[in-house]
Amino acid sequence: MGNICRSPAAEGVMRAMLQKAGLGKMMTVDSAGTLDYHTGKQPDKRMVDAAAKRGVILDHQARQVRANDLVNFDLILAMDKDNLAEIKTLDPEARYRSKIKLFGEFCTRYKITEVPDPYLGGSADFELVLDLLEDGCAEIVCRIQAGTMLPP
Repeated sequence: MGNICRSPAAEGVMRAMLQKAGLGKMMTVDSAGTLDYHTGKQPDKRMVDAAAKRGVILDHQARQVRANDLVNFDLILAMDKDNLAEIKTLDPEARYRSKIKLFGEFCTRYKITEVPDPYLGGSADFELVLDLLEDGCAEIVCRIQAGTMLPP
């Protein structure tokens, strides 16, 4: 929502995995929130610390998602159904709906539909989010490498 926990962590995890796969320079990865109340802020320190323990650097500045993101990116992932619905309001003619998905659709080890917001939780909540992000990002990288993750 505010682009300081889940989405910048997903951005960092995806960047690290793409880099490891030799795809880092071929892809643009970014994150944004559906609300603007953290715009310009760094990711939550608890998420930064949890990610750093896994070797993932989070250096994003929060921003709000824009309608042109739907044009500029091939895949738009929402962490939960509320954010998914909010993103879809940026596409009133449904021209880009095939690009907009729930992140949980890519998780293979965890059977989830939504990535829970750890903001009000403890360290275990941040670790769970990172586990889910690593799971889904790994699947996305596998699909990119297999050629099955193509632009809509």
